[in-house]
Amino acid sequence: MATETAGRNVTDMLRAAGLRPTRQRVSLAELLYSRGDRHISAELLHEEAVAADVPVSLATVYNTLHQFTEAGLLREVAIDGNKTYFDTNVSDHHHFFIEGENRVIDIPGEGVGIGRLPEAPAGMEVVRVDVVVRLRERR
Repeated sequence: MATETAGRNVTDMLRAAGLRPTRQRVSLAELLYSRGDRHISAELLHEEAVAADVPVSLATVYNTLHQFTEAGLLREVAIDGNKTYFDTNVSDHHHFFIEGENRVIDIPGEGVGIGRLPEAPAGMEVVRVDVVVRLRERR
């Protein structure tokens, strides 16, 4: 039986993306998409899975998030080199990162203007530009 989550049939969504709807993928997709657009780390999704009695390891959560990203269902947002969030909103947009809270907020795509990009090296093309604007409380 297909599961409806936030207006999306996750089983059909996975199939349309070329992914087999295994029990773990469906369960993780339900958790990911049940709250609308959001930014989530693998660790937080794993905590949510454990709380929902979904038997899944942290490694499986990481693998699934990367599979969803490769299939175009998620967008990876890298903050520094050590913190990665996965965004359920795959539209063209950028992000605010609130330091101290480790929170990511969307900036609409038209909210940031990119004046000039460097020319891509031979044989390469620019796929996307990700802008992360870091914020903190005024001192």
